[in-house]
Amino acid sequence: MGDKFETDTEKLKRRNRELSILNAVAEALNREVDLSRALHTALSQTTELLDLHTGWIWLMREETGRFYLAAAQDLPPALANNPRRMEGWCYCLEEYEEGGLADGENVSIVTCSRLQELVDNGMPEATLGLRYHASVPLYGREGKPLGVMNVASTDWRELSDADLELLHTIADLLSIAVERTRLFAQSTQVGALEERNRLAREIHDTLAQGLAGIALHLETADAFLEAGLNADRTRQAVRQALELTRASIEEARRSVLDLRAAPLEGRTLAEALASLVQEQGAQGKLHTTFEATGENRPLPVRVEAGLYRIAQEALTNVVRHANATELVVHLLIQPEQVRLAIEDDGTGFDANALPQGRYGLVGLTERAKLLGGTIEVSSSPGEGTGLEVTIPLEGKG
Repeated sequence: MGDKFETDTEKLKRRNRELSILNAVAEALNREVDLSRALHTALSQTTELLDLHTGWIWLMREETGRFYLAAAQDLPPALANNPRRMEGWCYCLEEYEEGGLADGENVSIVTCSRLQELVDNGMPEATLGLRYHASVPLYGREGKPLGVMNVASTDWRELSDADLELLHTIADLLSIAVERTRLFAQSTQVGALEERNRLAREIHDTLAQGLAGIALHLETADAFLEAGLNADRTRQAVRQALELTRASIEEARRSVLDLRAAPLEGRTLAEALASLVQEQGAQGKLHTTFEATGENRPLPVRVEAGLYRIAQEALTNVVRHANATELVVHLLIQPEQVRLAIEDDGTGFDANALPQGRYGLVGLTERAKLLGGTIEVSSSPGEGTGLEVTIPLEGKG
């Protein structure tokens, strides 16, 4: 709490400031149902109102129990420019898992192991003078572990007791927001699954059965012609219609399977891409490399599905057209965006004189645009091809 010699006026000013901060944070969080936006809102409000420099939030993924960087605000260059430094073990996450942050005010000032390593390696300038942070644990109902919020500034080593208590209350607000947005996302996902299955049944009950009926009638007409006069042209047209109809039935069946069993179902995007790269590499006899950073961070379903389809189409093009021997795929997921890079050592092409429809770039670009993203292609004859997809994520702010 505050200094024991604090006057009544000072206490009143402090309480007014604390209530003002809590009100601002609560109001901002209550406006959000998107988890990323809620986290960025909480961070920006907390760092601004408490005059702090930076902050970041770790969340525990419910399915795996692994942590991912869910939001970040003004990270020092050493961390911002090297996302892999924000992966894996650190002291505060270990303390959190072992319950070491759960005593007292549920807030602890700790030395940041990620920053300390840089200082020890002679790179203090890359940390902007940051060494310590306040680690604020996030817990849900019945003590369910949610994650950790870290906040830091260049001009302090320890926050006051009053500020630590305030951070604890903000953590409670943030925890409520995390659980609320997750429940909202789950309800939306259930609704989308129900709609997907409804569409699958509708396709099966209408399109597929209708096409099957057309095929039956055309087969009957063909049989009547067989028993009558010679009508080669009519028979040829009927048989062509039969082939098209059967192909349409198979396409309808494939659509039903796609709707009922999406390629990512039960897997993360990184897992699905790793499998895809391996399969396509084996098909094209390519030596493949797949790397993922930030793969524990969940993405919106439409972003995961869209990126998977983009990768699927791009890798198919590599196998069919590139005459490559090496294939490298990188997936980088950050709070503000996701990037997918695909490189091959194939024959390449002149990007300025690309034949219309070559490499399916039109379709890939359209898919990226639907996700609000962009595609960049770099290539030259004999130098291979590089393709990079960048999709912005909601919540950047």
